[in-house]
Amino acid sequence: MTSVMTEHAAVASPRSRQLANALAQRLEQGARELASLASGLTDSEWQTPLPGDGRKIGIIVHHVATMYPLEIQLAQMLGEGQPVVGVTAEVVNEINAVHAREHDAVTRDVALDLLGRNSAAAAAAIRALGDEQLARAAAVSLYADAPLTCQFMLEDHAVRHSYHHLARIRAALKRATSAAPTATL
Repeated sequence: MTSVMTEHAAVASPRSRQLANALAQRLEQGARELASLASGLTDSEWQTPLPGDGRKIGIIVHHVATMYPLEIQLAQMLGEGQPVVGVTAEVVNEINAVHAREHDAVTRDVALDLLGRNSAAAAAAIRALGDEQLARAAAVSLYADAPLTCQFMLEDHAVRHSYHHLARIRAALKRATSAAPTATL
């Protein structure tokens, strides 16, 4: 997928990249915040399952990193006016379940390395998009074939992804801390 993420590098002029750069900066900020939080976790916290989800925090960090290439590929398809077909909630849930099984023992170093590499590649791919591509829309099966823009797909997936999971991770850690027994003297 790396080739997909870089093939549009010469499409947009520097003047038309302001919006794309802002989107890329937001993605990078979210990835940095997720990496910062993850790097400071204890081994026990890394293994904490998210309530209502069941996946461990470490798996979630790796999941965000893993999904960047696919999220960028789908946005680029829309940027080229191609519909996104066959992506449903069921497909997404299956991808997430398979990922969780295959990466159950993911280490912090592996997850953080992948997060750094894939977020940098995703940001570069976003910066390569021009305003015309960002504004182009096509049907998206995940949203009942509604015609959505490349920009929306980026904002709702690649850019938002780390922030979404950061909030869930913070809530899980807060819940685990408040549920922990306190010592009494």
